[in-house]
Amino acid sequence: MKYKYQLIVLGNLGSLSNKVIDLFYKKIEELKLERDYFKIINHGNFNTEYSGNQPAFAIYFGDENGSFKDVTITDILVKDGTLILPVYYTENSFNDEIPKILENQNGLLYDSTKDIKIVNLALEAFELLRSSRKVFVSYKRSESSSVAIQLYEALERNNFDVFLDTHSIKPGEPFQEELWHRMTDCDVIVLLNTPKFLESYWCTEEIAEANAKQIGIIQLVWPNHKLEAMAHVCLPIQLKDNNFKNDVFDNENLSKLTETFVNDLVKEVESMRARNLASRQDNLITEFTNFASKHGKKINLQPERFISEELDNGKRRIFIPTVGVPQSVNCNQSEEIIKEIKDYQVDSVHLIYDDLKIRDKWLDHLDWLNGYLKVQTIKKQNFDEWLARN
Repeated sequence: MKYKYQLIVLGNLGSLSNKVIDLFYKKIEELKLERDYFKIINHGNFNTEYSGNQPAFAIYFGDENGSFKDVTITDILVKDGTLILPVYYTENSFNDEIPKILENQNGLLYDSTKDIKIVNLALEAFELLRSSRKVFVSYKRSESSSVAIQLYEALERNNFDVFLDTHSIKPGEPFQEELWHRMTDCDVIVLLNTPKFLESYWCTEEIAEANAKQIGIIQLVWPNHKLEAMAHVCLPIQLKDNNFKNDVFDNENLSKLTETFVNDLVKEVESMRARNLASRQDNLITEFTNFASKHGKKINLQPERFISEELDNGKRRIFIPTVGVPQSVNCNQSEEIIKEIKDYQVDSVHLIYDDLKIRDKWLDHLDWLNGYLKVQTIKKQNFDEWLARN
């Protein structure tokens, strides 16, 4: 697996950090994810293992005596925009137990009940909850229906939320509008590139939409067929006859991939998802922070995956980047997150998101929610205007 989730542990390592790592792996098993999807990084392997273009979450374990380790590595992570959770041990002693470079981060006051919270923060940073593990299968019905259904079932068994047009769109919904909306909300597209795939207008449109939304594609190229150039992030896999059961690849109803190939493909989907989530979230954060800097805002990226702005009155505004389609539950979860940040005097909370190709009725719903909820949403196309006015 080329792209992995990176859990980085720094600072005063020992029994506590080991306990957190053990619990992290236990939770991974509960999510039915393989250990191979992750790597644990510390000061010993940082220079050889860390990659700035892969999703990362760092935990800095403080020191009660103020003897700070791994400060140089921490500085690299701060400059990379990596999410860092400082863990300290004595109430009102954050500045004594955590290095100055992390003074603007929201720290966690540790006690024995906080182990699971630390692990959950890491899992949330990687967006590894089932509801957010979304995959879109793009295919031509007259050529690859049986394989599409096979992949739908295999990915669902591995805790993915899979979109397949024949299974996922309710009768009466405007088909193409709902298709684009669902694609916007997915993490990876598995594209079954059969010989006549690009003869379909809608199939070529799906590729264009994936490019526009910067969604990663795994392209399965059928035997005796050529690779198509597409997507800023695309993993091409040239299929051979023996990747199919009984070497049958040209029967829309009977063709099935081998179990070994499907298992390997699931790993590739997880790898692509890791890379793509990092890319999409980075792009959203970068665009927002660039506009914020343009308008002279004082902002910091926090370990819970939100951006804080320091206001002149001593309070902070909170901006939470959301990949995909925001839901009202995102607003509620955001309120719960802020309630837990007791050290903050919060002025307001906002979800920021890319509104491209989200259904109008959903955008209208989000605008309507802005009139009733404490958490407000801000569209990507409105970043500049909103920051100029606020």
